[in-house]
Amino acid sequence: MDKIKSFRDLQVWQKAVELATKIYQITEAFPKTEQYGLTSQMRRAAVSIASNIAEGHRRTNPDFARYLTIALGSVAELETQIEIAKRIDYLTGPTYTDSLNDLGILGRQLTVLHQRVVGQRLAPSNQPPDTSD
Repeated sequence: MDKIKSFRDLQVWQKAVELATKIYQITEAFPKTEQYGLTSQMRRAAVSIASNIAEGHRRTNPDFARYLTIALGSVAELETQIEIAKRIDYLTGPTYTDSLNDLGILGRQLTVLHQRVVGQRLAPSNQPPDTSD
């Protein structure tokens, strides 16, 4: 994997920020009675995805893998919240479908990145063994 200088260079982080922005826009239309309920939960889960990617990138590979796992957990959390919002008629039609599609793409990208980070840590070195004694 090429060395990424900043988390901002990661496409998955960019997608996560886009999704968080969309979730803020979507939840703006939720009833005000949900301000401290589902609205807050969905916003925090969406922000958590991008935040964990960024924070993990600043750490060592084993830590980065752990932060990516946390981000994947937030993806599942947000998927559940989107489903609840649909079932109580806060989300309908294309907004629901588009949200799940965006989240699915993001989840797959995170999974691939996680596998690469873990693989980097576990893969044997490509260097030949040192036999100079």
